Amino acid sequence: MPASPFAPKPKIAVSACLTGAEVRYNGGHKASRLCNEILGEYFDLVPVCPEVAIGLGVPRAPIRLVGDPAAPRAVVNRDPAQDLSAPLQAYGERMAGELDAICGYIFMHKSPSCALERAKVYQANGFPAREGARGLYAAAFCRLRPDLPVEEDGRLCDPVLRENFITRVYAYAQWQQLLAGGLSRGALIAFHARYKYQLMANNPREYRTLGKLLGSMTRDDAPEVIGPRYFSQLIQALRRCASRGNHSNVLLHLSGYLRDALSHGDRQEIRQLIDQYQAGVVPLVVPLTLLKHHLRSHPDPYVLQQVYLQPHPDRLGLRNAI
Repeated sequence: MPASPFAPKPKIAVSACLTGAEVRYNGGHKASRLCNEILGEYFDLVPVCPEVAIGLGVPRAPIRLVGDPAAPRAVVNRDPAQDLSAPLQAYGERMAGELDAICGYIFMHKSPSCALERAKVYQANGFPAREGARGLYAAAFCRLRPDLPVEEDGRLCDPVLRENFITRVYAYAQWQQLLAGGLSRGALIAFHARYKYQLMANNPREYRTLGKLLGSMTRDDAPEVIGPRYFSQLIQALRRCASRGNHSNVLLHLSGYLRDALSHGDRQEIRQLIDQYQAGVVPLVVPLTLLKHHLRSHPDPYVLQQVYLQPHPDRLGLRNAI
């Protein structure tokens, strides 16, 4: 049996409370079914709780963000003189270096230490500011790991955001595998070729920009120099969620490779399902499944290597809901 394209399991860091660890200020947890029952089958989860890591006990007085939303401080709710900003930021910087093997991170929403956005920042009048902020640990971590796919647990309830995040995690993992095998000009160009239609779905303009970047390489350009720049732009391009219109365009492009192999009726059926998907009648998996069926009967080597056809394990069912 051939090796899975998704082996070995990528590592994802997760706020420890989401794994069921009783590390919250009140001694409880926020166990996530998505993390523990679904993602846990496909990823190695690495639990992290910055508040416990910097020495806070369980249970403990809660902390909150205060001051300027653009540069908040983290203090103990009952004793604002206890400023925990520096320890949380230092731990974020430390873990950005130590967690070098992870391919993604799921943070706890609303947390003054871990939120990626919209954590409440309290003012002198006792009320939160209109603007929210990042948790201090998350802000420090993400500042040093700008290309790492990150998301909040709450936002992962959205099927489009969930599919986008997991697609980026696997892209990150595959890039790490490429680096481990040695980055060459040929390997870099082959990687880009495999991501052609995934990029066209997420961000067609950046696909063209990245193509020009690689096309401008000369014999004197070291892939070790161009590679990180290329991947940084690619992973940022993938952050843009694919629209129905872009998905439909990609499906039409891929079906074009079957034009001479299929009957008129088969081509019409594919087109009808693509139109139904674009209209929101059926999910993406419906036209994609028919397309993959025909590709198995009429394989095209270039098309079959495309990440777009299977950016993540089918059993995750991520394209059943978009």
